[in-house]
Amino acid sequence: MTWLHLVSYFFGGIFLGNFIPHFVSGMMGRPFQTPFAEPHGEGLSSSTVNVLWGFFNAAVGYLLVARVGDFDLRSIRDVLALAVGVLLISLFSARHFGQFHGGNSPERS
Repeated sequence: MTWLHLVSYFFGGIFLGNFIPHFVSGMMGRPFQTPFAEPHGEGLSSSTVNVLWGFFNAAVGYLLVARVGDFDLRSIRDVLALAVGVLLISLFSARHFGQFHGGNSPERS
């Protein structure tokens, strides 16, 4: 295994983590932010766009995890690289989208 495989698993975790809010929001019929909305990252996209965007994220995550190297669920390194990617995108999303949906807002000065 090379370090590039771990980088692939990390980014695979980012895409797989990003899949969840978009796909779930879309399936619930709720609009949610996507890169295609105006303004980017703030405006809302339709539930259909969110399902498609979520599905795209799942497909890319799958390719980065299952088709690069030999991902092993029993390997701490493999799982840790994936988990760190999921955790970081989750924390970023919670902070960013919390501003628009009543979640935690950034610290005030």
